[in-house]
Amino acid sequence: MLTVPQAAALLRGFDGVLILTHVRPDGDTVGCAAALCAALRALGKTAYLFPNPDLTETTAPYFTPYAAPADFAPEQVVSVDIAAAGLFPENARPYLDRVDLAIDHHPSFEGFGRANIVRPEAAACGELVYDILSRLGPITPEIALPLYVAVSTDTGCFSYANTTPYTHAVAAALMRTGIDYRTVNKVFFRTKSRKRMQLEAAMLNDCAFYDGGRVAVLAVPLSLMARLEATETDAEELASLGAQIQGVDCAVTMRELRPDVWKISLRTGERINATRACALLGGGGHAAAAGCTIEAPFPEARSRMLAAIAQTAPEGM
Repeated sequence: MLTVPQAAALLRGFDGVLILTHVRPDGDTVGCAAALCAALRALGKTAYLFPNPDLTETTAPYFTPYAAPADFAPEQVVSVDIAAAGLFPENARPYLDRVDLAIDHHPSFEGFGRANIVRPEAAACGELVYDILSRLGPITPEIALPLYVAVSTDTGCFSYANTTPYTHAVAAALMRTGIDYRTVNKVFFRTKSRKRMQLEAAMLNDCAFYDGGRVAVLAVPLSLMARLEATETDAEELASLGAQIQGVDCAVTMRELRPDVWKISLRTGERINATRACALLGGGGHAAAAGCTIEAPFPEARSRMLAAIAQTAPEGM
């Protein structure tokens, strides 16, 4: 496993770089990728982001300026915020065995790169990328803005339990470059479409509680998305909703991706380790935020997830 100086030195020797982001990209993976691309270009390198078909309206503006042309042939490949091979977008799978450097912050990181650097204690991959890029040159506003997106989104605008003093220190350093962080905060944390609010209302209306009200299960079936004509942007970060319910310390959000294919997002408190629960079903992530995918009808998928939670909980359910 590389150190920060070693990762920076490796990147300094790269050129013709293609940067990969994970499936259903969030602000952390997109922000890290855009910042890394900007930093490499500032060094005179050729660098692009590999197109990701799942971009939303909120993340696309940070990604699109760096998107690779169809004929770009990379010399080196870097992945950011991708913990496992299963999180590669379908169009990026040809690069699974070609990752020269993997940068991540998940405890479940699989170490699939030829060289790897991981910081499980980091609240966001953006913290680690900030440290690496600081050794490549000055952090310009062009680099700082997507990094702020990365750090702020993976901490819920610094409200999640994963936020540390160092998270705030990194954010402060990025803000001092003069970036427009106010707009980032408004777009990502204080703006919701009407369809998004309808989605949340429907999820809460049908929410089911278990374990004395400590476990909540919220579902987003394809039929609900179709009925509301909701887009991926409307459904962004829905996993944070259940954890806001008073008395809930384990929120399960089940999003139907294809018929009977459920993307599970788990948000937990100290009582239940989300990574351990999701690992029982082939997933992973962080202690308080993890995920997995279950292929089964909804009642069976829900039962399997609840069984995994019960197996992980100290006193069961």
